[in-house]
Amino acid sequence: MLDQNLKNQLAQYLDLLKTEVVIGLSVDDGENSKKLKGFIDDVASLSDKIKVEEKKLKYTPSFELKGDFDHGEIVFAGLPLGHEFASFALALLQVGGVSPKLDDKSKARIEALDGKMDFETIVSLSCHNCPDVVQAFNIMAILNPNINHTMIEGGMFKDLAESRDVLAVPAIFKDGDFFEGGKQSMDKILDLLGSVKDTSHFENKDIFDVLIVGGGPAAATSAIYAARKGLRTGLVASEFGGQVNETLAIENIPGFKYTEGPDFMNQMKDQVQALGVDIMTGALAKAIKRNDKDKLIEMSLDNDISLQAKTAILATGARWRLIGIPGETEFRNKGVAYCTHCDGPLFKDKPVAVIGGGNSGVEAAIDLANLAKKVTVIEFLPELKADKILQDKLKSLGNVEIITNAQTTGLYGDGKVQSLKFTDRSSGEEKEIAIDGCFIQVGLVPNTEWLTESEVQLNKHGEIITDKNGASNVEGIFAAGDATETAFKQIVIAAGSGATAALGAFNYLMVN
Repeated sequence: MLDQNLKNQLAQYLDLLKTEVVIGLSVDDGENSKKLKGFIDDVASLSDKIKVEEKKLKYTPSFELKGDFDHGEIVFAGLPLGHEFASFALALLQVGGVSPKLDDKSKARIEALDGKMDFETIVSLSCHNCPDVVQAFNIMAILNPNINHTMIEGGMFKDLAESRDVLAVPAIFKDGDFFEGGKQSMDKILDLLGSVKDTSHFENKDIFDVLIVGGGPAAATSAIYAARKGLRTGLVASEFGGQVNETLAIENIPGFKYTEGPDFMNQMKDQVQALGVDIMTGALAKAIKRNDKDKLIEMSLDNDISLQAKTAILATGARWRLIGIPGETEFRNKGVAYCTHCDGPLFKDKPVAVIGGGNSGVEAAIDLANLAKKVTVIEFLPELKADKILQDKLKSLGNVEIITNAQTTGLYGDGKVQSLKFTDRSSGEEKEIAIDGCFIQVGLVPNTEWLTESEVQLNKHGEIITDKNGASNVEGIFAAGDATETAFKQIVIAAGSGATAALGAFNYLMVN
Protein backbone atom coordinates (compact mmCIF):
# COMPACT_ATOMS: atom_id res chain seq x y z
CA MET A 1 0.00 0.00 0.00
CA LEU A 2 2.76 2.43 0.95
CA ASP A 3 5.45 3.11 -1.64
CA GLN A 4 9.04 2.52 -0.61
CA ASN A 5 9.80 6.21 -0.21
CA LEU A 6 6.98 6.69 2.32
CA LYS A 7 8.01 3.50 4.11
CA ASN A 8 11.56 4.79 4.47
CA GLN A 9 10.37 8.13 5.82
CA LEU A 10 7.94 6.55 8.26
CA ALA A 11 10.49 4.01 9.47
CA GLN A 12 12.79 6.85 10.52
CA TYR A 13 9.97 8.47 12.49
CA LEU A 14 8.99 5.19 14.14
CA ASP A 15 12.50 4.84 15.55
CA LEU A 16 11.45 7.67 17.89
CA LEU A 17 8.64 5.63 19.49
CA LYS A 18 9.21 5.29 23.23
CA THR A 19 6.39 2.89 24.09
CA GLU A 20 4.17 0.33 22.41
CA VAL A 21 1.25 1.46 20.23
CA VAL A 22 -1.82 -0.68 19.61
CA ILE A 23 -3.75 -0.09 16.40
CA GLY A 24 -7.36 -1.15 16.69
CA LEU A 25 -8.49 -1.98 13.15
CA SER A 26 -12.18 -2.01 12.14
CA VAL A 27 -12.63 -3.52 8.67
CA ASP A 28 -14.96 -5.71 6.64
CA ASP A 29 -14.76 -7.46 3.26
CA GLY A 30 -15.15 -4.28 1.22
CA GLU A 31 -12.57 -2.87 -1.17
CA ASN A 32 -11.89 0.19 1.01
CA SER A 33 -11.29 -2.04 4.02
CA LYS A 34 -8.75 -4.04 2.03
CA LYS A 35 -6.92 -0.84 1.18
CA LEU A 36 -6.89 0.29 4.79
CA LYS A 37 -5.74 -3.11 6.05
CA GLY A 38 -2.91 -3.08 3.53
CA PHE A 39 -1.89 0.36 4.77
CA ILE A 40 -1.91 -0.71 8.43
CA ASP A 41 -0.03 -3.94 7.66
CA ASP A 42 2.68 -1.91 5.95
CA VAL A 43 2.93 0.45 8.92
CA ALA A 44 3.05 -2.37 11.49
CA SER A 45 5.83 -4.09 9.56
CA LEU A 46 8.11 -1.10 10.16
CA SER A 47 8.33 -1.34 13.97
CA ASP A 48 8.14 -4.06 16.59
CA LYS A 49 6.52 -1.52 18.92
CA ILE A 50 3.33 -1.50 16.82
CA LYS A 51 0.68 -4.14 17.47
CA VAL A 52 -2.54 -4.59 15.47
CA GLU A 53 -5.77 -6.02 16.81
CA GLU A 54 -9.30 -6.26 15.45
CA LYS A 55 -11.81 -3.85 16.93
CA LYS A 56 -15.36 -2.76 16.17
CA LEU A 57 -15.45 1.01 15.80
CA LYS A 58 -18.20 3.47 14.87
CA TYR A 59 -16.98 3.71 11.26
CA THR A 60 -15.74 1.00 8.93
CA PRO A 61 -13.09 1.07 7.61
CA SER A 62 -11.25 2.91 10.37
CA PHE A 63 -8.58 2.42 13.01
CA GLU A 64 -7.81 3.69 16.49
CA LEU A 65 -4.39 4.56 17.92
CA LYS A 66 -3.85 3.65 21.59
CA GLY A 67 -0.79 4.26 23.74
CA ASP A 68 0.11 2.92 27.17
CA PHE A 69 -1.10 6.05 29.01
CA ASP A 70 -4.51 7.59 29.62
CA HIS A 71 -5.61 9.68 26.65
CA GLY A 72 -8.68 10.35 24.55
CA GLU A 73 -9.68 8.32 21.50
CA ILE A 74 -7.79 9.09 18.29
CA VAL A 75 -9.45 7.50 15.25
CA PHE A 76 -8.80 7.74 11.52
CA ALA A 77 -11.79 6.78 9.37
CA GLY A 78 -10.41 6.19 5.90
CA LEU A 79 -6.89 6.30 4.53
CA PRO A 80 -4.74 9.10 6.02
CA LEU A 81 -2.72 9.74 2.89
CA GLY A 82 -2.03 12.97 1.01
CA HIS A 83 -1.76 15.90 3.39
CA GLU A 84 -3.12 13.77 6.24
CA PHE A 85 -0.19 11.37 6.21
CA ALA A 86 1.70 13.84 8.43
CA SER A 87 -1.29 13.94 10.80
CA PHE A 88 -1.18 10.15 11.08
CA ALA A 89 2.59 10.01 11.62
CA LEU A 90 2.47 12.67 14.34
CA ALA A 91 -0.44 10.99 16.13
CA LEU A 92 1.40 7.67 16.00
CA LEU A 93 4.45 9.22 17.64
CA GLN A 94 2.40 11.08 20.24
CA VAL A 95 0.51 7.99 21.44
CA GLY A 96 3.92 6.30 21.44
CA GLY A 97 5.26 8.65 24.08
CA VAL A 98 6.67 11.55 22.04
CA SER A 99 5.43 14.82 23.55
CA PRO A 100 3.51 17.14 21.20
CA LYS A 101 5.31 20.34 20.23
CA LEU A 102 3.12 22.87 21.98
CA ASP A 103 3.76 25.81 24.29
CA ASP A 104 3.03 25.39 27.99
CA LYS A 105 0.21 27.95 27.96
CA SER A 106 -1.73 26.08 25.27
CA LYS A 107 -1.15 22.79 27.09
CA ALA A 108 -2.59 24.28 30.26
CA ARG A 109 -5.66 25.55 28.39
CA ILE A 110 -6.29 22.08 26.92
CA GLU A 111 -5.82 20.26 30.22
CA ALA A 112 -8.26 22.65 31.93
CA LEU A 113 -11.15 21.81 29.58
CA ASP A 114 -13.96 20.06 31.47
CA GLY A 115 -16.54 17.53 30.31
CA LYS A 116 -16.59 14.80 27.70
CA MET A 117 -16.30 16.04 24.12
CA ASP A 118 -16.43 13.99 20.93
CA PHE A 119 -15.09 15.73 17.83
CA GLU A 120 -15.18 14.60 14.21
CA THR A 121 -13.38 16.39 11.38
CA ILE A 122 -14.40 15.65 7.81
CA VAL A 123 -11.44 16.30 5.52
CA SER A 124 -10.26 16.08 1.95
CA LEU A 125 -6.84 14.55 1.33
CA SER A 126 -6.01 17.43 -1.03
CA CYS A 127 -6.83 20.06 1.60
CA HIS A 128 -3.74 21.77 3.00
CA ASN A 129 -5.71 23.45 5.81
CA CYS A 130 -7.25 20.23 7.14
CA PRO A 131 -4.10 18.81 8.77
CA ASP A 132 -3.79 21.83 11.07
CA VAL A 133 -7.25 21.10 12.45
CA VAL A 134 -6.79 17.32 12.63
CA GLN A 135 -3.44 17.66 14.37
CA ALA A 136 -4.83 20.22 16.83
CA PHE A 137 -7.68 17.93 17.92
CA ASN A 138 -5.35 14.90 18.09
CA ILE A 139 -3.06 16.84 20.42
CA MET A 140 -6.06 17.83 22.52
CA ALA A 141 -7.01 14.14 22.80
CA ILE A 142 -3.45 13.27 23.81
CA LEU A 143 -3.40 15.87 26.58
CA ASN A 144 -6.99 15.54 27.84
CA PRO A 145 -8.59 12.08 28.21
CA ASN A 146 -12.06 13.67 28.05
CA ILE A 147 -11.55 14.66 24.42
CA ASN A 148 -12.04 12.20 21.56
CA HIS A 149 -11.31 12.91 17.91
CA THR A 150 -12.04 11.13 14.64
CA MET A 151 -10.68 12.20 11.27
CA ILE A 152 -13.14 11.24 8.50
CA GLU A 153 -11.83 11.13 4.93
CA GLY A 154 -14.64 12.66 2.89
CA GLY A 155 -13.78 10.80 -0.30
CA MET A 156 -14.14 7.38 1.32
CA PHE A 157 -17.19 8.45 3.37
CA LYS A 158 -18.87 10.49 0.65
CA ASP A 159 -22.41 9.53 1.67
CA LEU A 160 -21.74 10.68 5.24
CA ALA A 161 -20.33 13.99 4.05
CA GLU A 162 -23.32 14.57 1.78
CA SER A 163 -25.80 13.62 4.50
CA ARG A 164 -24.28 16.32 6.69
CA ASP A 165 -24.30 18.86 3.83
CA VAL A 166 -20.52 19.21 3.96
CA LEU A 167 -19.54 21.50 1.07
CA ALA A 168 -16.28 22.82 2.51
CA VAL A 169 -13.47 21.25 4.49
CA PRO A 170 -12.36 20.93 7.16
CA ALA A 171 -15.86 20.54 8.65
CA ILE A 172 -15.77 20.06 12.41
CA PHE A 173 -18.57 18.37 14.37
CA LYS A 174 -18.88 18.33 18.15
CA ASP A 175 -21.05 15.65 19.75
CA GLY A 176 -22.74 15.10 16.39
CA ASP A 177 -23.56 18.76 15.67
CA PHE A 178 -21.77 21.12 13.32
CA PHE A 179 -19.20 23.08 15.32
CA GLU A 180 -17.06 25.12 12.90
CA GLY A 181 -15.64 25.01 9.40
CA GLY A 182 -12.50 26.12 7.63
CA LYS A 183 -8.95 26.66 8.78
CA GLN A 184 -8.68 26.90 12.57
CA SER A 185 -5.62 27.35 14.75
CA MET A 186 -5.28 25.70 18.15
CA ASP A 187 -5.86 29.06 19.84
CA LYS A 188 -9.02 29.68 17.80
CA ILE A 189 -10.41 26.24 18.66
CA LEU A 190 -9.74 26.80 22.35
CA ASP A 191 -11.37 30.23 22.14
CA LEU A 192 -14.47 28.67 20.56
CA LEU A 193 -14.60 26.16 23.41
CA GLY A 194 -14.62 28.98 25.94
CA SER A 195 -11.12 28.39 27.27
CA VAL A 196 -9.69 31.45 28.99
CA LYS A 197 -6.75 32.86 27.05
CA ASP A 198 -3.51 33.51 28.90
CA THR A 199 -2.13 36.93 27.94
CA SER A 200 0.91 36.81 30.20
CA HIS A 201 3.29 36.43 27.25
CA PHE A 202 2.21 39.92 26.12
CA GLU A 203 2.75 41.57 29.49
CA ASN A 204 5.71 43.48 30.96
CA LYS A 205 7.44 43.98 27.63
CA ASP A 206 10.29 46.44 27.37
CA ILE A 207 10.24 49.03 24.61
CA PHE A 208 10.92 47.42 21.22
CA ASP A 209 13.20 48.99 18.64
CA VAL A 210 10.88 47.59 15.96
CA LEU A 211 7.39 46.21 16.52
CA ILE A 212 5.91 44.37 13.53
CA VAL A 213 2.20 43.70 13.05
CA GLY A 214 1.37 40.70 10.86
CA GLY A 215 2.42 37.10 10.32
CA GLY A 216 2.92 36.74 6.56
CA PRO A 217 6.03 36.94 4.34
CA ALA A 218 6.26 40.76 4.59
CA ALA A 219 6.17 40.63 8.39
CA ALA A 220 8.57 37.68 8.58
CA THR A 221 11.10 39.29 6.24
CA SER A 222 10.87 42.55 8.19
CA ALA A 223 11.62 40.62 11.36
CA ILE A 224 14.59 38.83 9.80
CA TYR A 225 16.16 42.03 8.51
CA ALA A 226 15.50 43.98 11.72
CA ALA A 227 16.87 41.25 13.98
CA ARG A 228 19.98 40.84 11.84
CA LYS A 229 20.63 44.56 12.35
CA GLY A 230 20.72 43.93 16.08
CA LEU A 231 17.41 45.63 16.79
CA ARG A 232 15.12 44.45 19.59
CA THR A 233 12.30 43.10 17.47
CA GLY A 234 8.78 42.01 18.32
CA LEU A 235 6.09 40.53 16.07
CA VAL A 236 2.35 40.51 16.85
CA ALA A 237 -0.09 38.39 14.81
CA SER A 238 -3.26 36.39 15.21
CA GLU A 239 -1.20 33.48 13.89
CA PHE A 240 2.06 33.13 12.01
CA GLY A 241 1.80 32.41 8.29
CA GLY A 242 -0.84 34.81 7.04
CA GLN A 243 -2.68 34.16 3.80
CA VAL A 244 0.26 32.13 2.44
CA ASN A 245 -0.82 29.35 4.80
CA GLU A 246 -3.87 28.97 2.55
CA THR A 247 -1.78 28.64 -0.61
CA LEU A 248 -0.98 25.17 -1.87
CA ALA A 249 1.37 25.05 -4.86
CA ILE A 250 3.95 27.85 -5.06
CA GLU A 251 6.20 27.74 -8.11
CA ASN A 252 7.32 31.34 -8.59
CA ILE A 253 9.68 31.98 -5.68
CA PRO A 254 13.33 32.12 -6.81
CA GLY A 255 15.26 29.19 -5.42
CA PHE A 256 12.13 27.12 -4.84
CA LYS A 257 11.14 25.07 -7.88
CA TYR A 258 8.08 23.98 -5.90
CA THR A 259 6.91 24.50 -2.35
CA GLU A 260 3.64 24.74 -0.46
CA GLY A 261 2.45 27.70 1.57
CA PRO A 262 2.46 26.15 5.07
CA ASP A 263 5.90 24.59 4.51
CA PHE A 264 7.32 27.87 3.22
CA MET A 265 5.98 29.86 6.16
CA ASN A 266 7.16 27.24 8.67
CA GLN A 267 10.68 27.69 7.31
CA MET A 268 10.33 31.46 7.65
CA LYS A 269 9.07 31.05 11.22
CA ASP A 270 12.05 28.86 12.13
CA GLN A 271 14.38 31.53 10.75
CA VAL A 272 12.60 34.31 12.63
CA GLN A 273 12.68 32.37 15.90
CA ALA A 274 16.36 31.49 15.47
CA LEU A 275 17.13 35.21 15.37
CA GLY A 276 15.51 35.78 18.75
CA VAL A 277 12.46 37.72 17.57
CA ASP A 278 9.74 37.95 20.22
CA ILE A 279 6.77 36.34 18.42
CA MET A 280 3.46 37.13 20.13
CA THR A 281 0.50 35.31 18.56
CA GLY A 282 -3.17 35.15 19.43
CA ALA A 283 -3.93 38.88 19.32
CA LEU A 284 -4.80 41.58 16.81
CA ALA A 285 -3.76 45.22 16.78
CA LYS A 286 -6.75 47.53 17.24
CA ALA A 287 -5.15 51.00 17.44
CA ILE A 288 -1.81 52.74 16.89
CA LYS A 289 -0.54 56.24 17.55
CA ARG A 290 2.69 58.15 17.95
CA ASN A 291 3.37 59.82 21.28
CA ASP A 292 5.37 62.86 20.23
CA LYS A 293 6.37 63.64 23.81
CA ASP A 294 8.17 60.32 24.32
CA LYS A 295 8.82 59.79 20.59
CA LEU A 296 7.36 56.29 20.91
CA ILE A 297 4.77 54.31 18.97
CA GLU A 298 1.97 53.02 21.17
CA MET A 299 0.03 49.99 19.97
CA SER A 300 -3.18 48.70 21.57
CA LEU A 301 -4.17 45.05 21.12
CA ASP A 302 -7.58 43.39 21.27
CA ASN A 303 -6.55 41.55 24.45
CA ASP A 304 -6.35 44.90 26.30
CA ILE A 305 -2.55 44.89 26.27
CA SER A 306 -0.55 47.88 25.02
CA LEU A 307 2.98 47.71 23.62
CA GLN A 308 5.53 50.45 22.94
CA ALA A 309 8.20 50.70 20.29
CA LYS A 310 10.56 53.22 18.76
CA THR A 311 9.31 52.19 15.30
CA ALA A 312 6.53 49.99 13.93
CA ILE A 313 6.06 48.09 10.69
CA LEU A 314 2.48 47.40 9.60
CA ALA A 315 2.30 44.21 7.53
CA THR A 316 -1.25 43.06 8.16
CA GLY A 317 -1.78 41.64 4.66
CA ALA A 318 -5.08 41.18 2.87
CA ARG A 319 -8.00 38.76 2.65
CA TRP A 320 -10.42 37.60 -0.03
CA ARG A 321 -12.70 40.39 -1.17
CA LEU A 322 -16.45 40.01 -0.69
CA ILE A 323 -18.65 41.07 -3.60
CA GLY A 324 -21.62 42.03 -1.44
CA ILE A 325 -24.40 39.91 -2.93
CA PRO A 326 -27.24 37.98 -1.24
CA GLY A 327 -26.13 34.48 -0.22
CA GLU A 328 -22.41 35.20 -0.23
CA THR A 329 -21.96 34.98 3.53
CA GLU A 330 -25.10 32.96 4.28
CA PHE A 331 -23.86 30.04 2.17
CA ARG A 332 -20.22 30.13 3.20
CA ASN A 333 -19.18 26.50 3.73
CA LYS A 334 -22.55 25.54 2.23
CA GLY A 335 -21.51 25.90 -1.39
CA VAL A 336 -19.61 29.19 -1.28
CA ALA A 337 -15.89 28.48 -1.20
CA TYR A 338 -12.55 30.09 -1.97
CA CYS A 339 -9.98 27.28 -2.11
CA THR A 340 -10.27 24.82 -4.99
CA HIS A 341 -7.52 22.60 -3.58
CA CYS A 342 -9.41 22.16 -0.31
CA ASP A 343 -13.02 22.10 -1.42
CA GLY A 344 -12.86 21.20 -5.11
CA PRO A 345 -13.06 17.42 -4.54
CA LEU A 346 -16.42 17.88 -2.78
CA PHE A 347 -17.92 19.06 -6.08
CA LYS A 348 -16.87 16.10 -8.21
CA ASP A 349 -19.32 15.61 -11.10
CA LYS A 350 -21.36 18.64 -10.00
CA PRO A 351 -21.97 22.00 -11.69
CA VAL A 352 -20.02 24.91 -10.19
CA ALA A 353 -19.40 28.58 -10.92
CA VAL A 354 -16.30 30.72 -10.54
CA ILE A 355 -16.84 34.46 -10.06
CA GLY A 356 -13.83 36.37 -11.37
CA GLY A 357 -11.88 36.29 -14.61
CA GLY A 358 -8.45 37.30 -13.37
CA ASN A 359 -5.53 34.93 -12.93
CA SER A 360 -6.84 33.48 -9.67
CA GLY A 361 -10.33 32.93 -11.09
CA VAL A 362 -9.14 31.30 -14.30
CA GLU A 363 -6.64 29.13 -12.43
CA ALA A 364 -9.46 28.03 -10.11
CA ALA A 365 -11.69 27.22 -13.11
CA ILE A 366 -8.95 25.14 -14.76
CA ASP A 367 -8.42 23.23 -11.52
CA LEU A 368 -12.15 22.61 -11.06
CA ALA A 369 -12.63 21.48 -14.66
CA ASN A 370 -10.77 18.27 -13.80
CA LEU A 371 -13.40 17.46 -11.16
CA ALA A 372 -16.68 19.21 -11.80
CA LYS A 373 -19.37 18.26 -14.29
CA LYS A 374 -19.41 21.82 -15.60
CA VAL A 375 -17.62 25.05 -14.70
CA THR A 376 -19.16 28.44 -15.50
CA VAL A 377 -16.84 31.44 -15.25
CA ILE A 378 -18.61 34.75 -14.54
CA GLU A 379 -16.67 37.96 -15.33
CA PHE A 380 -17.99 41.49 -14.76
CA LEU A 381 -15.89 43.10 -17.51
CA PRO A 382 -16.35 42.50 -21.26
CA GLU A 383 -13.18 40.38 -21.36
CA LEU A 384 -11.28 38.06 -19.05
CA LYS A 385 -8.35 39.71 -17.25
CA ALA A 386 -6.16 36.63 -16.84
CA ASP A 387 -2.85 36.05 -18.65
CA LYS A 388 -3.29 34.84 -22.22
CA ILE A 389 -1.67 31.48 -21.54
CA LEU A 390 -4.26 30.81 -18.82
CA GLN A 391 -7.12 31.97 -21.02
CA ASP A 392 -5.99 29.69 -23.84
CA LYS A 393 -5.88 26.74 -21.47
CA LEU A 394 -9.33 27.57 -20.08
CA LYS A 395 -10.89 27.87 -23.53
CA SER A 396 -9.48 24.49 -24.55
CA LEU A 397 -11.52 22.70 -21.86
CA GLY A 398 -14.77 21.15 -23.02
CA ASN A 399 -16.75 21.48 -19.79
CA VAL A 400 -16.15 25.21 -19.23
CA GLU A 401 -18.51 28.04 -20.17
CA ILE A 402 -17.28 31.64 -20.04
CA ILE A 403 -19.80 34.43 -19.45
CA THR A 404 -18.39 37.96 -19.64
CA ASN A 405 -19.97 41.38 -19.13
CA ALA A 406 -22.12 39.83 -16.41
CA GLN A 407 -22.96 41.24 -12.98
CA THR A 408 -23.62 38.56 -10.38
CA THR A 409 -26.66 39.55 -8.35
CA GLY A 410 -27.14 36.71 -5.88
CA LEU A 411 -26.70 33.12 -4.74
CA TYR A 412 -29.82 31.21 -3.78
CA GLY A 413 -30.84 27.85 -2.35
CA ASP A 414 -32.51 25.98 0.46
CA GLY A 415 -29.85 25.43 3.12
CA LYS A 416 -27.08 25.31 0.50
CA VAL A 417 -26.25 26.94 -2.82
CA GLN A 418 -28.49 25.78 -5.66
CA SER A 419 -28.43 28.65 -8.16
CA LEU A 420 -26.66 31.83 -9.23
CA LYS A 421 -28.36 34.86 -10.74
CA PHE A 422 -26.67 37.46 -12.89
CA THR A 423 -27.55 40.36 -15.17
CA ASP A 424 -26.28 40.62 -18.74
CA ARG A 425 -24.77 44.10 -18.68
CA SER A 426 -25.29 44.56 -22.43
CA SER A 427 -28.96 43.63 -22.67
CA GLY A 428 -30.04 44.11 -19.05
CA GLU A 429 -31.57 40.62 -19.11
CA GLU A 430 -31.59 38.71 -15.84
CA LYS A 431 -30.48 35.08 -16.00
CA GLU A 432 -30.10 32.16 -13.63
CA ILE A 433 -27.94 29.03 -13.69
CA ALA A 434 -28.18 25.92 -11.52
CA ILE A 435 -25.02 25.22 -9.51
CA ASP A 436 -23.97 23.22 -6.47
CA GLY A 437 -20.97 25.36 -5.62
CA CYS A 438 -19.54 28.83 -6.20
CA PHE A 439 -15.88 29.81 -5.88
CA ILE A 440 -15.38 33.56 -5.45
CA GLN A 441 -12.10 34.90 -6.82
CA VAL A 442 -12.39 38.67 -7.16
CA GLY A 443 -9.18 39.86 -5.57
CA LEU A 444 -8.10 41.02 -2.15
CA VAL A 445 -8.99 43.71 0.37
CA PRO A 446 -6.33 45.04 2.79
CA ASN A 447 -6.64 44.33 6.52
CA THR A 448 -6.48 47.99 7.48
CA GLU A 449 -9.92 48.75 8.95
CA TRP A 450 -8.28 49.16 12.36
CA LEU A 451 -6.31 52.12 10.97
CA THR A 452 -9.27 54.22 9.84
CA GLU A 453 -9.31 56.15 13.13
CA SER A 454 -5.52 56.57 13.17
CA GLU A 455 -3.35 59.21 11.56
CA VAL A 456 -1.87 56.66 9.12
CA GLN A 457 -2.82 57.74 5.60
CA LEU A 458 -4.73 55.25 3.43
CA ASN A 459 -5.64 55.49 -0.25
CA LYS A 460 -9.20 55.13 -1.55
CA HIS A 461 -8.79 51.32 -1.55
CA GLY A 462 -7.82 51.25 2.12
CA GLU A 463 -4.15 50.54 1.34
CA ILE A 464 -1.37 52.16 3.38
CA ILE A 465 0.51 54.84 1.45
CA THR A 466 4.30 54.53 1.76
CA ASP A 467 7.40 56.19 0.31
CA LYS A 468 10.42 54.51 -1.24
CA ASN A 469 11.74 53.61 2.24
CA GLY A 470 8.49 51.94 3.28
CA ALA A 471 7.63 54.85 5.57
CA SER A 472 4.05 56.00 6.14
CA ASN A 473 3.08 59.61 6.72
CA VAL A 474 3.41 59.11 10.50
CA GLU A 475 6.95 59.43 11.78
CA GLY A 476 8.36 56.08 12.91
CA ILE A 477 5.59 54.00 11.34
CA PHE A 478 6.47 51.92 8.28
CA ALA A 479 4.42 49.44 6.24
CA ALA A 480 4.95 46.49 3.91
CA GLY A 481 3.21 43.80 1.91
CA ASP A 482 -0.36 43.43 0.64
CA ALA A 483 -1.69 46.03 3.10
CA THR A 484 0.18 48.75 1.18
CA GLU A 485 -0.53 50.31 -2.21
CA THR A 486 1.95 48.08 -4.00
CA ALA A 487 0.67 47.34 -7.52
CA PHE A 488 1.13 43.57 -7.39
CA LYS A 489 0.22 41.24 -4.55
CA GLN A 490 2.86 38.52 -4.71
CA ILE A 491 4.86 36.66 -2.05
CA VAL A 492 8.25 37.80 -3.34
CA ILE A 493 7.06 41.40 -3.62
CA ALA A 494 5.67 41.30 -0.08
CA ALA A 495 8.95 39.87 1.20
CA GLY A 496 10.96 42.52 -0.65
CA SER A 497 8.83 45.33 0.76
CA GLY A 498 9.30 43.81 4.22
CA ALA A 499 13.06 44.09 3.80
CA THR A 500 12.66 47.69 2.60
CA ALA A 501 10.53 48.63 5.61
CA ALA A 502 12.98 47.05 8.07
CA LEU A 503 15.95 48.81 6.51
CA GLY A 504 13.96 52.03 6.44
CA ALA A 505 13.20 51.64 10.14
CA PHE A 506 16.88 50.92 10.86
CA ASN A 507 18.00 54.04 9.01
CA TYR A 508 15.40 56.07 10.89
CA LEU A 509 16.68 54.79 14.24
CA MET A 510 20.25 55.62 13.24
CA VAL A 511 19.47 59.33 13.08
CA ASN A 512 16.74 59.64 15.72
